[in-house]
Amino acid sequence: MDSREKAGRELIDTLPEKCPVCGGRRLIRSYERGEVSCAQCGAVLTEKIIDTGPEWRAFTPEEKMKRSRAGTPLISIAPEVGMSTVIEAPYKDAFGRSIDLKKRLEILRWRKWQIRSQAHSSMERNLTQAIADLERISNILGIPTNVKEEAIDTYRKAIEAGLVRGRSIESVIAASIYTACRKWKVPRTLEEIAKYTKAGRKDVSRCYRLLLRETGIRIPLPDPADFVERISETLKLSGIVQKRAAELIKKARELRLTSGKDPAGMAAAAVYIAALLEGEKRTQREIAHAAQVTEVTVRNRYKELVMGLKLDIPLT
Repeated sequence: MDSREKAGRELIDTLPEKCPVCGGRRLIRSYERGEVSCAQCGAVLTEKIIDTGPEWRAFTPEEKMKRSRAGTPLISIAPEVGMSTVIEAPYKDAFGRSIDLKKRLEILRWRKWQIRSQAHSSMERNLTQAIADLERISNILGIPTNVKEEAIDTYRKAIEAGLVRGRSIESVIAASIYTACRKWKVPRTLEEIAKYTKAGRKDVSRCYRLLLRETGIRIPLPDPADFVERISETLKLSGIVQKRAAELIKKARELRLTSGKDPAGMAAAAVYIAALLEGEKRTQREIAHAAQVTEVTVRNRYKELVMGLKLDIPLT
């Protein structure tokens, strides 16, 4: 048996089928010969099997990306589901040469009608403005693509339910972003998102409650543990502190100390206690600034955790 055939064989001990001749379960799958055979008696069980893996090999991530023939996945943020052609502003051609004025004006007319054709209905024009607000807020807060896709899907449901009419587009898309963050457990508070809108927290909060009531979206309960990593990374704390803070939150949840409390404030207090216990002390002001809460909140949650968990640290 040569080295290529050895590389093409895979010994599988846990397959559910067994050999009908000897009853053995040790089967060998050979992609070189396209067959599955028994390792004990040599009987061929299956012929002409198909290797679903790639026909090339890669030893580094760069080689894998270079040799792969699949493109990036489609995204559904744009109204046309990412399948449109975009005519850019005419300054230079494909060879980098300047375009003369007559041709530039012609391309500008193409660009104008191409933009108009993309947003010919009121719903698409509404989505275009919502997507602009979505991209602006997402870029400021560093929201990932999967959350943005979830947010625009939620906004589409709001349009279909007639919730956008008579309301600020910016407020509804901000509420959709917060809904998506809650579903994907991305630690962003309503105050953070509403801070970058003209409407304010009260209007965004009202739209969020309306979304939940009218669209039937199910949102998981907020978990303080989701905020631990973000707070720790902001303060440059070690992984040991993050692990200790997560353990404190788990114990507090078992004792029902987290019920009805702001998750960001509870996470801030847990990180503050963990940093004290692990010798990486940070001030309450630093913790509060990283968690986007007040120092009073951190102090109150800190006292509750110390007394509830019976920790041997001073109540300061």
